[in-house]
Parts: sequence; C-alpha cells; structure tokens
Amino acid sequence: MNDGGKDGALVIGTRGSPLALVQANMVRDLLAGAHPGLEVTLSVIKTSGDRFLDRPLAEIGGKGLFTKEIEEALAAGLIDIAVHSMKDVPTVLPQGLHIPCLLPREDPWDVLLTADAGVTGVAGLPQGARVGTASLRRKAQLLNLRPDLSVVPIRGNVGTRMDKLAAGAFDAILLALAGLRRLGLAHRAADILSEDEMLPAIAQGAIGIECRAGDAAVEGRLAPLHDPATGIEVAAERALLAALDGSCRTPIAALARLDGLGRLTLRARVVAPDGSARFDAAGAGPEGDAAALGRAAALDLRAQAGDAFFAALAGA
Repeated sequence: MNDGGKDGALVIGTRGSPLALVQANMVRDLLAGAHPGLEVTLSVIKTSGDRFLDRPLAEIGGKGLFTKEIEEALAAGLIDIAVHSMKDVPTVLPQGLHIPCLLPREDPWDVLLTADAGVTGVAGLPQGARVGTASLRRKAQLLNLRPDLSVVPIRGNVGTRMDKLAAGAFDAILLALAGLRRLGLAHRAADILSEDEMLPAIAQGAIGIECRAGDAAVEGRLAPLHDPATGIEVAAERALLAALDGSCRTPIAALARLDGLGRLTLRARVVAPDGSARFDAAGAGPEGDAAALGRAAALDLRAQAGDAFFAALAGA
C-alpha cells in the first residue's frame, strides 16, 4: 500500500482519455509546484464508462461509471489520489473516501459545434437537424427548445465526437466548454449556450481530487490546491442533486455562483427526457448556507413537478 506520499512520492489515478490525462497532469504540475521535490506519477485505470461505448450511459448504470474502478484502486491503496471531473461523481462516495480538494472551476457552459460553419446557435439549426450528445440533460433541454430536432446518442472522447461531426454523421454536437478549453479546442465552438438555453450539469467545469479519509499526509499535500469558492458552489449543486436523488436517468441541471461578497445564487432545472416539460427554480443566500440552498431548490422543483414526475424518471 502507498503511504500517502510521506516518502516524497504520490500516485494519481486517472482515466486514460486525452481530457482525463490533461486534468491529471494539471494536478501533477500543481502538486509539484506546491511541494518542490515531490515525485508525482500517473496510474491510468480503465473504467466501465470507457469500456462500454455502444450504449447511452443511462442504460449501463449512469453515474459512477467513470469513477468506480479508480475508487476501488484508491480504497485498496494502489493509488494515493484520484482526479475526477466532478460532474461524473455520484453524490454518495464509497465508505472511507472523500474529496477534500477542488481546483478553481473552469467555465461551466455547454457549447454547440456545427458541421456548417455558417450555422450558429440552437435557433439556427435546420429543421430536423441531427444533433449528437451522450447527455440526457442536454438532450432534454435541447428538445424543450427545439422539439423538431433529432437528438441521438454519441459516445467516445472529445476528439472522437468531433471527428464524427466532421465526417458528416451529425449536423451538430454538444460538448462542455471546460473540456474544450483544457484541450486547447475552445475556438471550435460555434456558440456558447446561455443558461436559459442549456443550464450546465451539476459541478460541470470542476475538478475534484479524492483520497482516503483520514490520510493526513495526502490531505496536507492537497490543501494548497483547494479553491474555497468552487467548493461552496459545488456543495450547493451537489446538495440539490442528492435531495432529488439524481442519476443519469434524471435530466437535472444547476449552476451556483458566488459573487465574491459572500452571497451565493443558485439556478436549477429539471426537464422531462423528451423535453415536453421543464421546471425552474432559483434562490440566493449567504455562502455558509450552500447545502441548505441546494436542498431548498430541490424542494421547489419537486413541488412544481410533482412526485409522479420523479417516480416516472426513476422507473424509466
């Protein structure tokens, strides 16, 4: 078992996709900068989400598909920390693990990439356009805006999806701006979607670093990297998700924003998978009430949509 970096070495567990490796290397460089002389290495772990690319995520288990095997390696002591895109992390973590560190959040918005450079925005897509996305949240919001569109599943890493778009398999695809920025591909976005059009996924743009609870040596290494503002925003959004018992079968979106003066705002949304119904909630309060703000928004959404709405999603 690794000893938490006491001997000047630390092992990061990560997925092997280009974006995951960029993010893991970001963490490695930050750790090396904060702790000169610390040896940091990467251990690439293939997850269920990487193995099963022929079906939508909701059909093969939803949240946890990109974290399970990495967390098993962490719990077993084969790695010291795990680097995750927080939007992929279930609200309930395995016993004995926690996420004490979040990096400063990248831009949380979704973007539209189009095959025709002359087409911009959801409104500009031609009637019946074929749009690719792996996200039920994106699909539901897109159909709420444009029920005429043909929204179809697309899996694979960012480069694979962009190649499919270039090959003519789709008229457009939806991706996270954060990932494009980290890969140096933000210039490929035809349009950054507004929060009215496409509210982001829970914790989109945030990178979390997970370790074993009580591993004081590792927690000490991570402490200088933690961004408190991101921690507050993510806490509000994940409290909302937990209160709604959200999964990949539930199109839930939210964005919390801290204004720098100690005030937190939260906007949240649930949408029927076919886009036929949409419910929005918003709230604001002091940053210390982040979790309570998330739970209050969840209660608002549940009251608007009704228990039958969520029961139907759970049984889908």
